[in-house]
Amino acid sequence: MARNELRPIVKLRSTAGTGHTYVTRKNRTNNPDRLVLRKYDPVAGRHVDFREER
Repeated sequence: MARNELRPIVKLRSTAGTGHTYVTRKNRTNNPDRLVLRKYDPVAGRHVDFREER
């Protein structure tokens, strides 16, 4: 497997509707579903869920 197939780059978009995004890599074999992380949204000023967009 190539490096990009195993650990693709994904964009995490804020669920607060501010449009803020984070960019990260994920391991597709361990996390085949969409990734959801609770991170800080500087536009909203609080921690919110960030969901993977494709």
